[in-house]
Amino acid sequence: MGAEDAYVAVLAGKYAELRPHLDERAWRLYLGSEARALAGSSGRPLPAAAALVAAAAGVSRTTVSAGAAELAGGAEAGPGRQRRPGAGRPKAENGQPGLRKELLRLVDAGTRGDPMAPLRWTTLSLRDLERRLAAAGFRCGKDAVARILKEDGYSLQGMAKVLEGNQHPDRDAQFRRINAAIAEFTLAGDPVVSVDGKKKEQLGAYGREGRSWRPAGDPVKALSHDFPDEKLGKAVPYGVYDIAANRGFAVVGTSRDTPSFAVSSLRRWWLAEGSLRYPGAKRLLVTCDAGGSNACASRVWKSGLAELAAETGLEITVMHFPPGTSKWNKIEHRLFCHVTRTWRARPLMTAADAVAGIAATVTAAGLKCTAVLDETDYPERQQVPERRMKYLKENAIARHHDRGEWNYTVRPAPPQPETAPAPVPAGPDPGLVAALAALAGIPALPELRSRTALALAADRERRLTLARGGTRRAAGGPGGYHGAGGYGKMSEEAVLAAAACRIRLGMTWALLGSLLGVHQTSVSVPARTAVPVLEAHGITPPPLSPRVSTTAELLTLAAAAGITIPLPGHETPGPTRPNPPPK
Repeated sequence: MGAEDAYVAVLAGKYAELRPHLDERAWRLYLGSEARALAGSSGRPLPAAAALVAAAAGVSRTTVSAGAAELAGGAEAGPGRQRRPGAGRPKAENGQPGLRKELLRLVDAGTRGDPMAPLRWTTLSLRDLERRLAAAGFRCGKDAVARILKEDGYSLQGMAKVLEGNQHPDRDAQFRRINAAIAEFTLAGDPVVSVDGKKKEQLGAYGREGRSWRPAGDPVKALSHDFPDEKLGKAVPYGVYDIAANRGFAVVGTSRDTPSFAVSSLRRWWLAEGSLRYPGAKRLLVTCDAGGSNACASRVWKSGLAELAAETGLEITVMHFPPGTSKWNKIEHRLFCHVTRTWRARPLMTAADAVAGIAATVTAAGLKCTAVLDETDYPERQQVPERRMKYLKENAIARHHDRGEWNYTVRPAPPQPETAPAPVPAGPDPGLVAALAALAGIPALPELRSRTALALAADRERRLTLARGGTRRAAGGPGGYHGAGGYGKMSEEAVLAAAACRIRLGMTWALLGSLLGVHQTSVSVPARTAVPVLEAHGITPPPLSPRVSTTAELLTLAAAAGITIPLPGHETPGPTRPNPPPK
């Protein structure tokens, strides 16, 4: 190795130590200084000294010469710059006239938002724009596309749920009423709560949005799909937020979000916290949405509040937010948003996990929460009779002068007086039913009823379910027999006797209806379903089945069998034939 090679090796070692600590400009100037010093001490020309320094540093000789020239000329880069203005690779739009205009034309069709706003956004991806520019004859990478879009006021933005649809004309006025009522109740020391039902949460190892601190490479494992599992069920949270105390209370149900569940949750809050926090309160203000389980038009909600008012002695004032403004409800941004934050990035395996997550919700502003589990089954589509609503309107519910459908007060009212049930008319004559059954060859009608009861009940329930298109609901009024000529119900014995007479005597439905004192449809509908049940129990048509279509034929047949048919106004004729009816 020559002396020059040894010198280059020494410089290379020194430069390798210094390079990580210098930026681009300082590195260039340092190498230029080294070249200038080497040229002055060794007598070499500056280009030869620059070549030697460049070989030791592993850079281009041009870089070393540029640094020496900058030092000799005293040129300074602008503040914060490492290169001279204009240095580096030219921008794509500078070398290709029309590039910026073409890019903005491409994104114009996908642009959303206010064109006068300082920021806009586009639905096209950077690589889509790069490919479309290439098809138009321009070379521009995705990084350059992003830079040009940012310079023109575009940015990546997500969706913002701020549109409320058509605004109700009395929207702002209702907000002012609610705010004034909250201020009045709070100043008087009376409780004010905001209530609402939170989104149902599927129980199980399902993924949730958000991130949590975990050991590297050990994320919380969740199912790869979101198909609900009916066996695991759902958590149904309903919240009560005490505005003045900044306290949250949530009931996690496992059934359904119904008006009964909403009233039950409010009752639980009052018994567990409200009555203790406000021991002398005589009234309560409830703010809530206009829809859902606490809807302003729900009869079950209002009837439940009336029961709660009677139990607690409170005057419950309810004020609903206008339709489409549910996000203004304080419970949304004072309680539910923090519960969602607590639940983030972790699956809710059981309803108890949901309760524990709500109970652990706290904020720097002092929010604390209580959560309880409610495993009661709350049926859907409950009905409140018209008589009950009329009583509540007259004695308990007082609508406010302004927007009474949204603002009303439920006062404690005495229990609704019980009314005696309407008398149920007597059904068919039991003696007549027994006589018809005996004529049809069934001497022990109660025993037959016992044997066929389960089959008849199952068949009737199936028929009614198909007819109503769903499961059984609460009865809308009193049932029972409605007298002659009506469509009322008959006793099971009467149905069985009519079906047996139809099978063995061929009696017409019109005659059976006339004898039993009901419309023929009231006989034919239930008796037709009983016919196959009786046939399954051995009651089948005889080989020579008679057809009885008149009362006279019936009485003649009964007289021949020695059976008296108790029909008012008719005399039983004597026997005309010795043969008894077939069995």
